[in-house]
Amino acid sequence: QVQLVESGGGLVQPGGSLRLSCAASGSILRINVMGWYRQAPGKQRELVASITRADNTNYADSVKGRFTISRDNAKNTVYLQMNSLKPEDTAVYYCKYSTSGPYVLHYWGQGTQVTVSS
Repeated sequence: QVQLVESGGGLVQPGGSLRLSCAASGSILRINVMGWYRQAPGKQRELVASITRADNTNYADSVKGRFTISRDNAKNTVYLQMNSLKPEDTAVYYCKYSTSGPYVLHYWGQGTQVTVSS
């Protein structure tokens, strides 16, 4: 059974940095897109950043210039480097893997809490 396990969350002061990691246990074939999402209390889950196998990246406007997504295909791992963190970045962060077609499968991690507060 495939599981995605996030790590690296925690409490950080405004302006600080955190690096999230998401690793897959079990075998996932043909991983195409890896992404990070977040959900703040009372809000819908939103895309933070995504990266394709060809290293094409996409970022939410709110994190452009502050967050960087990267991946290690050999390790089936995706990272999210978060700099200049703001209180509004506080949320549970989830990773998601999507396979390539024709039958696309999606896998979600269990989430890791990021709290930005002084």
